[in-house]
Amino acid sequence: MEADRLPEVRELGELGWVLAPEAPMWVFLPFVWPSNARTWVPDRSTRWQIDTTTDGSGRVVEAECHPVTETEQETQERDALADLAGVGIPPRPPGRLWLLRPVGGFEDLDAVLDHLCAQAEARGVPVGLSAAFAALCADELEAAADAAG
Repeated sequence: MEADRLPEVRELGELGWVLAPEAPMWVFLPFVWPSNARTWVPDRSTRWQIDTTTDGSGRVVEAECHPVTETEQETQERDALADLAGVGIPPRPPGRLWLLRPVGGFEDLDAVLDHLCAQAEARGVPVGLSAAFAALCADELEAAADAAG
């Protein structure tokens, strides 16, 4: 079962929690998110790999879907841990699905992420996986949480 379909994730979703983004550029986000606006559940989800074959014009002519193997998941986790180390963040605990709630006056998680990217661009910090971007996000999230009281 995909992470967003797990009953515990759905229940938390009804209370305003959203799965943390899986994009590699946001791997640090649960670490810098205000503690009162983050939580986790054990990861018992199934991850899927979709392999496609295209023709000469780029059209998909074949698609095959299969669960990600344990070895592939271990490789992905090693990559994520290396990314975290690269931006000066300690290793994340294994086997967790992180959920976040919007902080400050933002309506949803996307609005928070858009704000973080806009602040980075305004300050000349490249948006992407870097120590500078992670630090900016930590500062902005703390300020948003403090402003909300």
